[in-house]
Formats: sequence, structure tokens, C-alpha cells
Amino acid sequence: MGHIEVSGLTHVLPDGRVLLDEVSFRVGEGGKAALVGPNGAGKTTLLRVIAGEVAAFAGTVVQSGGLGVMRQFVPGDRTVRDLLLSVAPDRIRAAAEALAAAEAALDDGEASQLAYAEAITDYTDAGGYDLEVVWDACTTIALGLSYDVAGDRKAGTLSGGEQKRLMLEALLRGPDEVLLLDEPDNYLDVPGKEWLEERLRSTTKTVLLVSHDRWLLDRAADRIITVEAGTVWVHGGGFASYPQARHDRAARLDERRRRWDEEHARLRRLVHVLRQRSAGNDAVAGAYQAARTRLARFEEAGPPESPPREQRVRMRLRGGRTGKRAVICDGLELTGLARPFDLEIHYGERVAVLGSNGSGKSRFLRLLAGLPAADVPHLGSARLGARVVAGHFVQTHARPDLLGRTPAEIIMTGHAQTLNDAMRALARYELAPAGRQPFETLSGGQQARLQILLLELSGCTLLLLDEPTDNLDLASAQALQDALEDFSGTVLAVTHDRWFAAASDRYLIFGADGRVRESDEPVWRDG
Repeated sequence: MGHIEVSGLTHVLPDGRVLLDEVSFRVGEGGKAALVGPNGAGKTTLLRVIAGEVAAFAGTVVQSGGLGVMRQFVPGDRTVRDLLLSVAPDRIRAAAEALAAAEAALDDGEASQLAYAEAITDYTDAGGYDLEVVWDACTTIALGLSYDVAGDRKAGTLSGGEQKRLMLEALLRGPDEVLLLDEPDNYLDVPGKEWLEERLRSTTKTVLLVSHDRWLLDRAADRIITVEAGTVWVHGGGFASYPQARHDRAARLDERRRRWDEEHARLRRLVHVLRQRSAGNDAVAGAYQAARTRLARFEEAGPPESPPREQRVRMRLRGGRTGKRAVICDGLELTGLARPFDLEIHYGERVAVLGSNGSGKSRFLRLLAGLPAADVPHLGSARLGARVVAGHFVQTHARPDLLGRTPAEIIMTGHAQTLNDAMRALARYELAPAGRQPFETLSGGQQARLQILLLELSGCTLLLLDEPTDNLDLASAQALQDALEDFSGTVLAVTHDRWFAAASDRYLIFGADGRVRESDEPVWRDG
């Protein structure tokens, strides 16, 4: 059994801003703690500091039991074996790298053969082959393939949910007793999320996770750790009682600050009155100096913590009038995934696309977004109606066109706005502080909000949203929901968010058996 203890941890950003200020908390043996808070508040950074990937400015992190880490984004340019190695213990990962290097250098010479034999021994001693037995169970459960068959397969050929399920299987079955999971539910379908909720409840491992899925938080976490305004506070109960606890805490902080302000004003008035009286009365001089000293000590101690500022993300998705038929599919077949189907989506409709991972939902959106036919193998036709301009939100945030560029540059270049205009738009999405950071350094939630802002500025009339809420915090997800209600256009959204899906007009179900059908109610399991 392992634990995590963070004491006085401070992290300073490269521009000198303090992101985390003397953060302290503990997750005891077998605890299931969830990190929540606004996008960009420092949740992922905190996990990276605990994992030893980022050095803290001050403070300590103590951890026992071996540490397994799942990062927010999973690189796709690797094999299944590489994917599994990425969540393996450090000693096994290092031994595997040495073995691969020795194998690549192998020739007929005795020295290279001895080095190869030694590398095999080291990999065995590290537990590599024992872990491969575990991986075989993982690939069989997650992919339906043995490890021998799946190991060399490109991870990019798996859906995001398949990759996540595979890595979670490896971590939950692996030797590490402490798991750091950054958005583990992203890309999982609803049955996958329900599986994760059950596994987290039943595992004896200590887990610290970041998630914005309220269903998962309610069912899997026994404590909530909130990161906001550079500080951390812990709610010792589950998510069901968290909203009220947060409200009560804000009220207490507000009352303490109000009382501090009142006492501060009283002391200042006292000093002012005694200063005037002491000018002509030496008997009052002692009282005046005592009051000054008391005021100085009061101000030196400083005010109590202020209530956190409420987020105000203001999205303005406008859209525009189009022809009556926004999307028309005739005999559309997604090669190897979906059988032929017909579909019409009318202007103004909100359609949720549901189904298991790997059933073709994201490919369907990519086809409608206008990707080359070679990238989206299909038969039949899928076309957009008159005056329909599609805007595509990419699930994995894989936007090579944005890499190396800051949000301010992206908006100014792509939408001919001045720097002031760009910063005002970013401020509405609470992205102004990150306006000069390269896209790839933004948090997942910041990248998601920037993508939505680009959709707003593009003037699109059809929104193709692929898991838009995956990386959005609760306030941002609600802002998106509000903006979609006011959007004058058509929305087609792939989602596994049970809350988000409830606001849709129609449901398009991609079945695991290749059937595509419509439903008036959300269907989370379909053959």
C-alpha cells in the first residue's frame, strides 16, 4: 500500500507567476482523491511535480509504494508495446530501452552478443517478462488480441478509448501501488467509464486523479482536492456533498475577510483620531504609538484568504441561417466500421452521436469536416446543405497547424484582428493570461477553449464537436452548453458525457455491430 504527502509545495511559472503557493495535502493508503478546479489552475502541473517530471520551487513530496502515471494526452506515434512501457515502472522501462539498444547493435561479434545476453538478464531481473504476462491479459481484455499479436501494432490505429482502456488495465493490474491519473475517463465510452468507476472503487491502490466527469467523481472519489487561486483545499467527503461544501467555504472566507476589513478600518480610524489628539496632548502620545504598533502588526499579518473568483467564460457562438437540410447522407458506409445508412439533419437541430469506441463516430465527423477521402475510407455520399460551413472540434487536440504559435498569434493571423482585439476575445474565454504561451504548453482545458473560440471566430454554421467537454472544467462545460443553446446553426456532437448528451434533440447511435440508427433517447449500450 502506498501514500502521497505534499507539504508546502510552491511552483513558479517561467514568467515568474506563482501557480501553486505552499500547497499541502495527503492521500492516505488506499484513498481515492480527485483533483478538481478551473482549467489552467495547475492540476496537471501538480501531478507532474508529484511524478518528479517537474521540479518545484519549494516544498516536498513524499510518496511510497511505487508510482504509476497516466498523462492527459497519449502520443499516437508508437506501438502498443511502447504504450504499455510508458506506464511501466521506471526500472522496467530503463531495462527495456537497454535491451532494445543491445538488440539493435547485435552482430556476429562476441561483445555484442554478450551485451545482448546481459540486457536480457537485466530485463528479466527487473521484472519485464513477468509484466509482459500482465500485459497479455490487458491486451486480451482491451483489444481482444494477445500481447504477442498486438505488441507491434501502431497505437495510432487504436481509438482514443482503446488506448486509455489498455493503459488503465496495465496500471490497475501492475505493481505500482500509487496511481496518478490525468483525465483517465477521456475518450472512454459510457460502459468504459462505468468499468473505470467500479475498478477505482474496488482497487486497493492509492489513486489521485483529475477528472471533470461529475458521474465518475461522485461514484469513485472519497475526497475532493480543489486547486484554485494558487491554493488547495480538501473536502473530506464525496462529490455529492462537494458543491454545498464549496459554497459554505466561500461564505466562511467571505465573512472572515469582511470582519478583517472592518477591523482594519477601525484600527486606521483609531490611529487617525489619536494622532490628531496627541498633537497637543502628550498624555495621549503613548496610546497613539500603541495604536500604530497594533495597526502595523495587524497589516503585517495580512488579510485572511479571499474567496476564489468565480469563473466567467463567455462564449458567443453565433452561426447563421442555412438551407433546411444541413447534412445529407445517402447509403453512407464507413469502410470496416459502419454499414450503409441514410441520414438527414435539419437546420437548428442538436444531434448527439453515441456509441462504443472504435465504432466510427469520429471518422464520421472527420468526413463531414471535409478531410480527404483517402483519410476517411467510405462508400456512398455525405454532403452538406446550402450555406452550411462546418467547423470541427478535434477530440485529441491534434492541431499541427497551431503548434509553436501562441493563442494571440493564432487569432491575429487567422482572423485579421489587432492584438487588443485578440486579447479581448481571449479574455472572454479566460485565456488572456495564456495568450503568449505556445499552444502545446497550454493545459488540455485551455486548448479546448481555444478551439471553441476559433470556431466562434470562423463564423461556421455547423458545429462538428468531437468530445468537446472531455477537458473542460465544470464552469467551462456549462458555458459551452449555454452558448450552444444560443447558437443559430446546427450541432452534431460525439460525446460520452451523460450530462452533455441530455440536452440533445436526437441521438444517432453507432452500434458495435456496424448498424447506425436513430433514437429519441440516449443509448449507451448497443449491439
